Amino acid sequence: MSKITIRSAAAIVPGLALCGLVTAVAFALEALEEHLFGRAWLESLVLAILIGSIVRTFHKLDERFEAGIRFGAKTVLEIAVVLLGASISASAILEKGPDLIGGIAVVVLMVILGSYSIGRMAGLPSKMAILIACGNSICGNSAIAAVAPVIDANSKDVAASIAFTAVFGVMVVLILPFLVPVLSLSMMQYGIFAGMTVYAVPQVLAATAAVSQTSAQIGTLVKLVRVLMLGPVVLVLSLMGRKDSAYRTPISQMVPWFIIGFLALMALRSFNFIPQFAIQPAHFSANFLTIMSMAALGLGVDARSVLKAGGRVTIVVVLSLLVLSVASLGLIKLLGIA
Repeated sequence: MSKITIRSAAAIVPGLALCGLVTAVAFALEALEEHLFGRAWLESLVLAILIGSIVRTFHKLDERFEAGIRFGAKTVLEIAVVLLGASISASAILEKGPDLIGGIAVVVLMVILGSYSIGRMAGLPSKMAILIACGNSICGNSAIAAVAPVIDANSKDVAASIAFTAVFGVMVVLILPFLVPVLSLSMMQYGIFAGMTVYAVPQVLAATAAVSQTSAQIGTLVKLVRVLMLGPVVLVLSLMGRKDSAYRTPISQMVPWFIIGFLALMALRSFNFIPQFAIQPAHFSANFLTIMSMAALGLGVDARSVLKAGGRVTIVVVLSLLVLSVASLGLIKLLGIA
């Protein structure tokens, strides 16, 4: 038994080392962007999957790398999802009022269903439609990365979803501030609008900090509420994925171990059972492992096959963003936020 374990561990080393190398290059390029332009237009997560895909597309990898690449794309990603729970606290958000929190939850669920429907009508595979819907509605690449192992999405769909979502995420950050006068938004309204439509927390700050401190604060808060939806959504998808099973399985076996871990760490963080000094390392580890898993996904994808889906995916992402924007403005008006 020990020989098999040692042999299996040795088999994944070359592939994991290659994933680590791609990850290091992605971090270096992100740092170079910040040095040259003052900000990273493409984050290391996106760069990792792009670099990995480029390597795979233009260079035939030796068979010895495959086991480590598969391990990186699945197991490493699942560990990252667990650690992500330690960086999310529900307690501070629950103090901000049930109306706004409930409204955000309703909008997220509506947009997931709407985006999924758009994707299916556009002819996208079911799993890819789910990835894009969750990415647009919750937190972009992180949501796609978390949902992918639950629905057993293939590398090609994950890579395409992340690539297109990443591009439109940057576009939203650039365009959003110009909508303040066009839509006659107050600083509070713009903060909510940005928090509801921008994919990642750093992107929310980029889209709001230059406008006002109020917008940045409320935008970050709203964004965190959206991030909190990731746990319940992934849990529901996990249960739905097993609804056609011929056997009744205990709930403990129906829910993936990493989702249980994610929810457990989030609960511990919310009740302040995780020491403050451990939160930042957990957040960094989750981020690093996520990027490493994206490098693995990229290394498993030939970009030429991904680009075939480009036109339809673009249309779906654009329409999904429009649905999210309209729903977000509707929430602001419904709650009477001035």
